[in-house]
Amino acid sequence: MSRPAPSLYRLYVRATGLLLPLAFRTVAGKLRAAGVSEPRIRERLGEASLPRPEGPLIWFHAASVGESLSVLTLISRLGERLPAHRFLITSGTATSAVLVGKRLPPRTQHQFAALDAPGPVARFLDHWRPQAAVFVESELWPLSLVETRKRGARLALLNARLSDKSVRGWSRWPETARFVLDQFDVMIAQNRDGAENLRAMGADPARLTLGVNLKSTSDPLPVDEAALTAFRAGLDGRPLWIASSTHEGEEETVLAAHRRLLERHPDLCLALIPRHPERGDAVVRLVAQAGLSCARRSTGEALAGQQVYLADTLGETGTWYAACPIVFLGGSLREIGGHNPFEPAQAGAAVLTGPGYFNFSETFAPLLAQGGAVEVRDADSLAAAVARWLTRPEELQAAREAARGLVASRQDALERIVDTLLAALGLEARA
Repeated sequence: MSRPAPSLYRLYVRATGLLLPLAFRTVAGKLRAAGVSEPRIRERLGEASLPRPEGPLIWFHAASVGESLSVLTLISRLGERLPAHRFLITSGTATSAVLVGKRLPPRTQHQFAALDAPGPVARFLDHWRPQAAVFVESELWPLSLVETRKRGARLALLNARLSDKSVRGWSRWPETARFVLDQFDVMIAQNRDGAENLRAMGADPARLTLGVNLKSTSDPLPVDEAALTAFRAGLDGRPLWIASSTHEGEEETVLAAHRRLLERHPDLCLALIPRHPERGDAVVRLVAQAGLSCARRSTGEALAGQQVYLADTLGETGTWYAACPIVFLGGSLREIGGHNPFEPAQAGAAVLTGPGYFNFSETFAPLLAQGGAVEVRDADSLAAAVARWLTRPEELQAAREAARGLVASRQDALERIVDTLLAALGLEARA
């Protein structure tokens, strides 16, 4: 099925071997800075820190947090259909390891991904011996793909999303692009643009199919009931809105909107959830510069009476969503691409977004059209949208119901993806 390896691929293999010491030094430094242990850091060299379980194993590889979390529900569904199979998730970041580790489905383990170089890939495959491998979104690591297929595993590209920039880069080397894509038995694009980009790169149309954004099919985020109860007690009945997954350059707009809202709703609280909690100190300074009082989750400060609650921790977003039906999603006031609106929608919230949600355009389009989300552009429009939902509960309820309805419609799509993977990867239940 696969074409002979082109010369550029052979050059890539030699180059990755030579550059491995430098690459490992770089990634190891980042993991050490995040507090990852040395045995786990060496997983990046393909040295497993866990034993391989008995029985057939399916390997999922995702780059970072969003991609890793998006496959957890899918793995759970596959586990129900394949009760004798085990699952392995690999990713590259310390944050993804922490969050995935808290939510691993049954019979599932996590490891850091082996660097795409001959030694690490060989050690990884010698140990784990996957029956099938699923690469998520844009994870096209040529050596890992080719060597996994050589070992007899079938491969899938899931939730495929390649940017126009990536496609232009690959198009400079069409023979190599076709060779890499030929490793996959099936490619499931998350939208029509993704499918067209894969075709432009040389994907075999017979192995290409259209799915949905996998993040829209995930189970709801976990809720810590004790933390939720304590948070509500601290609010003491005050109204609340949330700004979630905000990035550098966005908090200023959110805080300006909150100042406007406080003029009409003086007891209103803002729960501010930065996308990267390590920015907590910088966000605290921004809150102070805006002249607002703040309680900080990571230091255990009391919420009572504070105008802003800075939720600068990992893995608790679901808890805050459960406390409030109005959520602004960041990554959208700047050209970042937005974040997954189905997470707040699953919690029963209506969603606000800036215009820069292009990574989730196919997800936001029906949500906006049906009224489950509203687009804003600046502090004034954000404050106006929040104020409207605060003062018109019937409109807020209609928006929440529209968002929930769209979430429910995506569960059938998940089952179709499961069926597609089972068939394309030759996976069958074993006694």
